Amino acid sequence: MAIIIDENTNVLVMGMTGRQGTFHTKQMLDYGTKIVAGTSPGKGGAIVEGIPAYNSVREACANHKIDASVIFVPAAGTKDAALESIEAGIGVVVVVTEGVPVHDEIEMVAYAKRRGTIVLGPNTFGIVSSGKCKMGIPPNKYFVEGPVGVVARSGTLTYEIVGNLTANGLGQTTVVGMGGDRVVGTTFIDVLKMFEKDPLTKAVVLIGEIGGNAEETAAEYIKTMTKPVVGYIAGKSAPPGKRMGHAGAIIERGKGTYQGKIEALTAAGAKVATLPFEVPGLIKESLGIK
Repeated sequence: MAIIIDENTNVLVMGMTGRQGTFHTKQMLDYGTKIVAGTSPGKGGAIVEGIPAYNSVREACANHKIDASVIFVPAAGTKDAALESIEAGIGVVVVVTEGVPVHDEIEMVAYAKRRGTIVLGPNTFGIVSSGKCKMGIPPNKYFVEGPVGVVARSGTLTYEIVGNLTANGLGQTTVVGMGGDRVVGTTFIDVLKMFEKDPLTKAVVLIGEIGGNAEETAAEYIKTMTKPVVGYIAGKSAPPGKRMGHAGAIIERGKGTYQGKIEALTAAGAKVATLPFEVPGLIKESLGIK
């Protein structure tokens, strides 16, 4: 069983006729994603990989049943694109775009909460329900079906860890990218609750990084979980006050440190890997697999 999206999810690609939108539309289709439409203002009627483009979300929704949208729109237009999807009643919005202004992110996330919409991102690699549906930019080859749920702030680190899981015979139910910005639509706890309820997810990998308190907050929920959690935190060697990659990956006023996150997760009962390749072994240990 997958969470958030599955093989029946009808997907809309916003910004489909752009370079990134066109490239990733093909990649998502190759993975098996059920893309039914795209949007590109002023380019309605265009066809990308056999998929029709419309001028607006409302127009696309009038012609197709749409369950989720993925946004490949430049940062300046991302807020409007997200609000358009949310206003149209689309239940899942995946915002791949990075560099979205913080005040735009706040407005997007607040509106989504009022409407009951799940937003992943901004600045997310997306989401993959293995063998069923992919929305976003992860490489297709690493994601295969299995019992491990993954939730992460970092993209490339996730690909490395998921690749290691797959190489060790541990497929995934769903891999969720929260996004690396200071304001994101979905939290670790939101996703952990879904994995806790999912009968096919037997263990969870939480991939965090320095900055903020998302991992420490998640640790409080992990204490209540019945399923084992393995954590990995990036940024062990990052100097305080220096942003490392993501807008949210910065230690301020002594908060959000690597050590603090490790201690919180360990105290919650999670096993914590010090290197990415250790994760599969800890999962197997947690599940009693030799």
